[in-house]
Amino acid sequence: MKSSFTIRFSNTDILLILVNLVPLWGVWFKGWNVKEIFLVYCLESMIMGFYNVLMMWGTTLVKKKENWVSENVSTLVSGYYFILFFIVHYGFFLFVQIGMFIQIAHIGNLNFTGTFTFLFHLKYYLQPATYLLLLLFTASYGIIVLKDFFIPGLYKTSSLSTLMFAPYPRIIIQQLCVITGGFLLVFNLGKIYILVFVLVKVFFEVALKYITNWKLKIVY
Repeated sequence: MKSSFTIRFSNTDILLILVNLVPLWGVWFKGWNVKEIFLVYCLESMIMGFYNVLMMWGTTLVKKKENWVSENVSTLVSGYYFILFFIVHYGFFLFVQIGMFIQIAHIGNLNFTGTFTFLFHLKYYLQPATYLLLLLFTASYGIIVLKDFFIPGLYKTSSLSTLMFAPYPRIIIQQLCVITGGFLLVFNLGKIYILVFVLVKVFFEVALKYITNWKLKIVY
């Protein structure tokens, strides 16, 4: 018996890898501000949350309701309840994470409570190149969600509970890396750290997906 581990990258996988290499290229060869790049990665979590709401909304239009399980009690509720819970819970999570990074990296002399000021005045705190990078992330994730979720019709069969919690594992890993990077910026290790960060991020977002989706083939 011979076994082989085969990974076949889809077009969206390749797109995701290329988009994540852009900030690495910018920092190493174009002199982009490392702090701003990490801010873009913080905001990437918000972009993912936005598209996750769209996916949940698409599923809600089809399924209408789903069982909400709390303390071993199952109740049939509207899909909009799932969406509202996600927005409040995930939104609070992002507010704390972005606020922590702003304070650690000393962005624009803002403190933790300046998170909303930052979010509503992004162009003031981001240079044109990094602002365009943020738009690139937004567009690329939109393409991925459209091609991998809506076009194949997964919104018709997906579980709202699964969708609601889907972003958290990846986002928790990402934000831990971002916060750690914020501390390392103090020691001027931004270039080295962003190299490691991008490699780890791509691994968890692309390669690990194939492991969890049983892309392991056994050849006899």
